[in-house]
Amino acid sequence: MRAEFTIVPDRHNNLIRVKLAGFFTRRDVASFANAYREELGQLNGYGHLTLADIREMAIQAQDIVIAFADFMASPTTRSRKLAFICGSTLARLQAQRLTTRADVQFFRSAFAAEAWLLE
Repeated sequence: MRAEFTIVPDRHNNLIRVKLAGFFTRRDVASFANAYREELGQLNGYGHLTLADIREMAIQAQDIVIAFADFMASPTTRSRKLAFICGSTLARLQAQRLTTRADVQFFRSAFAAEAWLLE
């Protein structure tokens, strides 16, 4: 399954909603990062929130996990809080390797993830 992503800014909540699916290459990660940065410009500056739905994302190769981790750690794109919606334990474990930040949580429910972000 090839990589797909959507990125939707929510100006009212200073939130970016991300949906990732499939297998990513380094080029796909770069395309995602560029699109994310572009959509980030639609929000009210820094301190944004991110809701990442990875339920349809395949388990990724280690180099892709590192590429995503590098992107997420960048001071220009790092969100104040980050919620992942995970469908499987394996996906959750892989996502947990992306960061050790305290302001990141993992959920099975989109409703619970958004509630945590906006509390």
